[in-house]
Amino acid sequence: MMRPGMFEKVQLQKPKSLLERQESGEERSWNALSTGQSGTSVLDQVQSTLDDTGLSQMSTICSAPLCRQFWKSGSYDNGHSAKISVQNGTNYLHVHPMFLHSNATSHKWAFGAVAELLDNAVDEIQNGATFVVVDKTTNPRDGSPALLIQDDGGGMDPEALRRCMSFGFSDKKEKSAIGQYGNGFKTSTMRLGADVVVFSCHMDDGVLTQSIGLLSYTFLMQTGHDRIVVPMVDYKFNVSTRTLEMSCRYDREHFMANLSLLLQWSPYSNEADLVQQFDDIGSHGTKIIIYNLWFDDDGKMELDFDADPQDIRISGDIRKVETIPAWKSVNEQHIANRLHYSLRVYLSILYLQIPESFKIVLRGQNVERHNIADDLKYIEYILYRPQTAGFVEGEVVTTIGFLKEAPHVNIHGFNVYYKNRLILPFWRVVNYTSNLRGRGVVGVLEANFIEPTHNKQDFEKTSLFQKLEVRLKEMTWEYWDFHCGLIGYQAKKKVRASVCTKNSSHFVPHVGLDKPVLSGQSLPSSTSEAFGEAFRDKSKQGSGMKRKAVKLTETERANMQTTGEGGIDDNWEIEEIQPINILDDQLKDEEAAKMVQEHKKLLAKCMEYEKSEKELNDKLARLTSELGEAQLEYSQLLAEALSMGPPIKNESNVNMLSQLKALRHI
Repeated sequence: MMRPGMFEKVQLQKPKSLLERQESGEERSWNALSTGQSGTSVLDQVQSTLDDTGLSQMSTICSAPLCRQFWKSGSYDNGHSAKISVQNGTNYLHVHPMFLHSNATSHKWAFGAVAELLDNAVDEIQNGATFVVVDKTTNPRDGSPALLIQDDGGGMDPEALRRCMSFGFSDKKEKSAIGQYGNGFKTSTMRLGADVVVFSCHMDDGVLTQSIGLLSYTFLMQTGHDRIVVPMVDYKFNVSTRTLEMSCRYDREHFMANLSLLLQWSPYSNEADLVQQFDDIGSHGTKIIIYNLWFDDDGKMELDFDADPQDIRISGDIRKVETIPAWKSVNEQHIANRLHYSLRVYLSILYLQIPESFKIVLRGQNVERHNIADDLKYIEYILYRPQTAGFVEGEVVTTIGFLKEAPHVNIHGFNVYYKNRLILPFWRVVNYTSNLRGRGVVGVLEANFIEPTHNKQDFEKTSLFQKLEVRLKEMTWEYWDFHCGLIGYQAKKKVRASVCTKNSSHFVPHVGLDKPVLSGQSLPSSTSEAFGEAFRDKSKQGSGMKRKAVKLTETERANMQTTGEGGIDDNWEIEEIQPINILDDQLKDEEAAKMVQEHKKLLAKCMEYEKSEKELNDKLARLTSELGEAQLEYSQLLAEALSMGPPIKNESNVNMLSQLKALRHI
């Protein structure tokens, strides 16, 4: 472990002047200022350096108390706005600290901000990451709760950390990477708390670097800065002395100025405690500590660490479901409701696939991945080919079915993923009223052909997105009309043409798939071959409704071809769906229980009859066998008698003839 003051052992490189550093485009927005005066306090040294360089004009705003409620913490009327400064003839725009808050308001939901930080860890799987930890920690300054997020990915070198904590940079070039805008770290951390300190270890060519950065809304607002300043310090491991030393990237004055700000505004008041945070990271990885967590409008901390020791909850967000009392519990405890206030539940469905070697650890317990498609019954798969200007954008297979709890749950909608990441959970594309059309229908799909918004909680409202919404609505109604009879609803009469257009979506019944087929995965060859048969065999498959085939006339066929509904041959028919009469539109619990009991009794009787039938069949087989043996014995005796010549009437012959007659009558 590094001891305080050991950076004085380092041979320093000749530094840039402070003015030269200020003229650097990137460093203007996130470097704290250099300092170094002997015989005065560290803070006095910082202010002295500001005065000496003429940069104390940064602190022209009066210090304002920081409100702890997130949605009110940006309400400062300071009379200042972003301003353009001129240095050495170069114009540049200062980013005001207020932008940190306004930028973070893109996250309406706190768990969306947590997911943004987890995305960075998941993207590090390609660099060998095996876990990400989400847990509660404590701010040693005041004992208040803080949020810890730590992974063992590749970590960030000093330059990468600077880009992470500045605006508009993104190093993610992989197509599979979730993050792409270079803004997620700032929006998510500032949405969860007023301040964040980052520790990152990175190994490159045998050189270990350890970097620390502080993004503090509290510091910037209470010191009256009119631009964003991010204190950072870097250490490098000296192999020969096996000690951490100050990085030679900047001079000693610059290092001490940044370190002094870190020690004043971070949770750690001395350098030894600050550097000790690297101990459990190892040679690579990143630790994020978000402190001064935000409060909700009721004055309670937004993240609730106390309700469940193995979970993190959102205070006061347990939703009440309006339904009949008998179904209230199953609705409120359903994953579609609990994900809004339980981080463990939300993280369990956040990613479609996670390697077995990678673990999400929440409050010391692994998060078990939950596949929403496993919650469905009467599953079918629908192939959709989105188009733009006549060009197919790809293929998406949607898994659709009724929730296993249907019809008792008032839940429906589609879970839409993007590059393995959940964007819209249980997205309601239809609104049912009295007819309940669509109730209980849930789907899962991965839509990589549309772009998510910056907060990854919605999609950009492009034409492709609007087409998808329309198609999912059609899927819901189509599925409901064909299958609602299976869960106790009365099917209503619908007329629907079974046509397969060249660019349309295809209704694909269950053809042997035991799991969802996701975008980017090829369908099994047997499944691909089954598509054609599925369309033609639809009228023969039972779905709780009788279907009557109606042949198309030549005029109707021509009209459908001229309106763009091509792909029709002589085998295509119109299916008129005729409903089966169910007792009621919706079976009540008591009636359903009686029917189940009656069904069990009838089933038991059927089993008894089947058992009796089997016993009778066995007896018949046994008697038939005995009859065959008796007939064979008769034939043998008859042949023996005939070989003895004409019968002689005596007592023995009479007895033999009597036996033969008896055998013959059997």
